[in-house]
Amino acid sequence: MERRHTCRLVMKNDVSGIIAELEDIESAVRTDLAPLSVEQLNWRPSPDAWSAGQCLDHVIRSNESFFGEFDKLAAGTRTNSFWETWSPLSSLAGNFLVKSLKADDKKVKTISKMTPPSEIDGAIVDIFLGHQTILAGKIRAVENTDWEKTVVTSPFLGLMTYRLSAGLQAIIEHEKRHIRQAVRVTEAEGFPR
Repeated sequence: MERRHTCRLVMKNDVSGIIAELEDIESAVRTDLAPLSVEQLNWRPSPDAWSAGQCLDHVIRSNESFFGEFDKLAAGTRTNSFWETWSPLSSLAGNFLVKSLKADDKKVKTISKMTPPSEIDGAIVDIFLGHQTILAGKIRAVENTDWEKTVVTSPFLGLMTYRLSAGLQAIIEHEKRHIRQAVRVTEAEGFPR
């Protein structure tokens, strides 16, 4: 059941590239996770590990933390804060974030508001797929924003800033990372068949 996600080069304000990445992720979820039962979606390989369903819930929670910024950008009411304008680390932070999300070898503890509940709704796959449609719409709505000049603050670490282009790529890489994690759960010893 090993699946390799296509790695696309995302160009400046490349909405079609970002949407294509989201569609690849949706396809992987439909193929690898949609057929799972509620029991399988909630099965955890160990007490401190997430289930496949928890991985999807976490992605939704994480993505939704950006929705307020997307809405302000789409409405034309958002401006960079002083720190976002002057932070000398935005390029470095964005590149570091995207690179770190591509590597599965390091487990990163999430913040509490992004932590999924212990029991996940059996409709989580459908909820996730609906979420992807909403996310794609929000990304399309910011197409005319300058993704290189717009700097956003991480909803996870308040001092970390990065360009919107890097933030969007981070969303994609974060989704891929957790879909790979969810698939690994289904391949773990003891997974209910």
